[in-house]
Amino acid sequence: MTEIIKRIVGIMSICSLLVIFQSTGLFAGPANFVGVDKCKACHSNVKIGGAQYKVWEATKMAKAMETLKPGAAADAKTKAKLDPQKDYTTDPKCLKCHTTGYGQPGGFESMEKAPKLANVGCEACHGAGSDYRSPKIMSVKAYKENREAARKAAIAAGMIIPDEKTCTTCHNEENPVHKPFNFAEYKEKIKHWK
Repeated sequence: MTEIIKRIVGIMSICSLLVIFQSTGLFAGPANFVGVDKCKACHSNVKIGGAQYKVWEATKMAKAMETLKPGAAADAKTKAKLDPQKDYTTDPKCLKCHTTGYGQPGGFESMEKAPKLANVGCEACHGAGSDYRSPKIMSVKAYKENREAARKAAIAAGMIIPDEKTCTTCHNEENPVHKPFNFAEYKEKIKHWK
């Protein structure tokens, strides 16, 4: 009988440890990309989370895949010595900067497999959002109660606050249509935060 109790206690101890480790995120894998529609749910409503989605929607980033299609952005392609009639929508060199998460686990693979990650969406700059978009972290209540604490919680959960280095992963000399990049100036063009 004592042997059975020891086994039960042992099994319960192991289960308890697994629960503890799981809740700490020790076994958690990388965050998943969720796509702009998940962000849009709150970030297109001024009463809930702001108008960030609407600002983004008006940028070139929101239409980045369109420029890779045959005939699109013909002048820019010609100037960069690219064939304006060629379809670049499957070119890995282009996809890394015209999509969200290309080359990363769960990122854009193709229009058939991950259409929600086409274009330069929120997560291209802010990181895969499955962990930080949790209502426990990204909620109106949390931000109203203590904006700075909520921001820190989002960062701790993987949200990236983009800086010049984030932008220059694409806005650099390797980009065939590269123009001199002024981070301070560009940041104002896409400003979508308070």
